[in-house]
Amino acid sequence: MVRRMSDNAVSVVGTDQRSAEWSPSGKVPAVIDRAGGHARKRFLEFFTATIRNENTRMAYARAVGSFFAWCQSYRLELFDIEPIHIAAYIERHPGAPPTVKQHLAAIRMLFDWLVTGQVLAMNPAASVRGPKHVVKRGKTPVLDADQARQLLDSIDTTKLSGLRDRALVAVMVFSFARVSAAVSLKTEDYYQDGKRWWFRFREKGGKQHQVPAHHTAEAYLDAYLFAAGVGDDKKAPLFRSVTRHGLLSDRQMTRNDALRMVKRRAKAAGLPDTTCNHTFRATGITAYLENGGTIENAQAIAAHESPRTTKLYDRTSDEITLDEIERIRI
Repeated sequence: MVRRMSDNAVSVVGTDQRSAEWSPSGKVPAVIDRAGGHARKRFLEFFTATIRNENTRMAYARAVGSFFAWCQSYRLELFDIEPIHIAAYIERHPGAPPTVKQHLAAIRMLFDWLVTGQVLAMNPAASVRGPKHVVKRGKTPVLDADQARQLLDSIDTTKLSGLRDRALVAVMVFSFARVSAAVSLKTEDYYQDGKRWWFRFREKGGKQHQVPAHHTAEAYLDAYLFAAGVGDDKKAPLFRSVTRHGLLSDRQMTRNDALRMVKRRAKAAGLPDTTCNHTFRATGITAYLENGGTIENAQAIAAHESPRTTKLYDRTSDEITLDEIERIRI
């Protein structure tokens, strides 16, 4: 339980994490609502004016929604919240360290916004420290080159949906593209410049990123576009959903559409059920590095801000480590 004290601090003996999701399209949390119109306006502006990425917006909305639901359960008002309250919430958060750190970051940024908007005098989250979390190896499941080839070859390309799926997987593997960037491609984003064909991806933060098309991805995409007959409409989605009758719709594929496709194709190919959209980004980077590519160039192709992020996708050391372990002969 968390016991309210006269000075609005809390004594943490044990807490039950109460979670609730809030979305930017819903009502503001009750704690914010009771703080008045200026607080409500500033709260909504935080999500609409400062966060441009939809995925980040939804993740931060869930984080602050969970926090304010917790405050509501202990009858904390906005102006009562102090560092010790936030520390108590973070200390007993049931999530993994990366989730807890993300939630704390969202809370800290929101309170910063409320302070600059003169809703609050100070940021109670500024001094609260999150859990330590150091990652040197990513958790994204990776296919080796033979498995990736096995998946591509297993797709039935006598159907239009098969041509589309093979082309989408190839774009993600050979361009290190995020699934969101891949499914967001328009027909005009696959273009010729000189003798080469290129992809124009829209990455996080609205940045455009151009990558030359690998000859395999180019061949698979050309086969799909020829069969689909969508190359003339430059503003149309490149990867469209397929109707139950096997025809292309006018609707752009979503990340979830792609994930369902990947899961279905991986299962049919006899590949691990952990295979997901992000697998192909890691698979492409690992294959590139195994064939003599450099981290710096992989970083540039993947549009990572830091080579440390790219290194998380590098699994070239896995085989070396296994070989060394097998030297232990007893």
